[in-house]
Amino acid sequence: MTFVVTENCIKCKYTDCVEVCPVDCFHEGPNFLVIDPEECIDCTLCEPEGPAEAIFAEDDLPENQGEFKQINADLAKTWPVITEKKDPLPEAKEFDGKPGKLGLLER
Repeated sequence: MTFVVTENCIKCKYTDCVEVCPVDCFHEGPNFLVIDPEECIDCTLCEPEGPAEAIFAEDDLPENQGEFKQINADLAKTWPVITEKKDPLPEAKEFDGKPGKLGLLER
């Protein structure tokens, strides 16, 4: 099993979760983070750390977020690894909790 970053991370990109990851499985894009399912060891440390509550265990993925499992796997292949906490995006507070952000994902 792996963990999956879902839609609420888009245009927020809080990186608190990155700091606690023991295997560096997070990858960073312009306005979103993903978890590499090949690297994730299911340690559960990242899920409670994200202030946007955008990380879910694969088995607990909300029905309307299922496509993010594949999005994480695909983008992790091309995006660089991120290992240190950074400031969230300037618009993070404005976009945290807004639905329908998939179209805003910058690849």
